[in-house]
Amino acid sequence: MSTRSRAAALLPLLLAGPVLLAGCGEGRTSEAASSSSAGAAEQSGESAATESPAVAGTAEDGAGDAPDFPADAVADTAEASADAAVTVSDIRIGGHDGFDRVVFEVGGTGTPGWDVRYVEVPASQGKGDPVDVAGDAVLQVTLTGVGYPYATGVEEYAGPSLTGAGTSAVTEVVYDATFEGTAVAFVGTGAKNPFRVHLLENPTRVVLEVAHSG
Repeated sequence: MSTRSRAAALLPLLLAGPVLLAGCGEGRTSEAASSSSAGAAEQSGESAATESPAVAGTAEDGAGDAPDFPADAVADTAEASADAAVTVSDIRIGGHDGFDRVVFEVGGTGTPGWDVRYVEVPASQGKGDPVDVAGDAVLQVTLTGVGYPYATGVEEYAGPSLTGAGTSAVTEVVYDATFEGTAVAFVGTGAKNPFRVHLLENPTRVVLEVAHSG
């Protein structure tokens, strides 16, 4: 083959080389840009969470797949795990679109069970003394699989009764402490509205939500 012919044959390869290299370079740049954007978004999310811990906490309490509100207000029950030994460490309430939420955060091992139902006469555990709760109806929240603080190593909630500021259905929450494996709280409501109960984890929380209307 002549020198001219070899040069003509090599010319397309020489021209294609920069195109291929440019294409490879574009892929790496695009991937790096995506990683950079993702990193920036992640960093931005971390900053937002750091700046607004209260908002983040509220969002966490609402996470998870909650069951639908039932058509009635019958009792809601669930079994504790076999290894459950928890203590109520915090209680929070808040108003939301269409319902009010009461969160019982617990610490310890396993997951608690519950029995939540409307009662006519709220009474304290052990002594049976009547408990005053604001509202026209009262939900008794009984958590099972509960241990005393000295056994679980978790400091028990000792705050005052919570009033329903900013809520429409929940009027007050009165905590009755721990007694023989159960913890009881009374949730006053404006009426016997439908309610639902579900579990959230990390941290472990039993969430009670009361619909604003029947």
